Amino acid sequence: MTSQNSEKPILLVEDNPVDIDLTLRAFAAKKIANQIQVARDGEEALKYFDRWDNGEPKPIVILLDLNMPKVNGLEVLKNLKSHPEFKTIPVVILTTSSESIDLKTAYELGVNSYIVKPVNFEKFLDVVGHIDLYWRLTNKTL
Repeated sequence: MTSQNSEKPILLVEDNPVDIDLTLRAFAAKKIANQIQVARDGEEALKYFDRWDNGEPKPIVILLDLNMPKVNGLEVLKNLKSHPEFKTIPVVILTTSSESIDLKTAYELGVNSYIVKPVNFEKFLDVVGHIDLYWRLTNKTL
């Protein structure tokens, strides 16, 4: 049985090709049905706003890295959460940064969750499973 939430994409905003591959493999291993869209930097992520304005489905959740070229993740988050239509899209920071200033700033800007990427693939699979369980199956969206 497919839910309405499995029809919405997941947007992964990540500049590191290794982390993109790791995330895609983890989602495949967890058999997550949602299409995974990838923005390879913050500037590319911001271009999705126009796509959503033009009728493309908004994501069920955005997985957002912080340290990226062109536009960093906190700036993407700030832009998203200040947008009248897109501010309700859940955002999970998925980063290697455990800096308290990044954590504090992300929550001040309205992030829904902040996860430091585990180095071990098995632990990363667990993280992906929890993201899926919560954002796709448990959390109710508009």
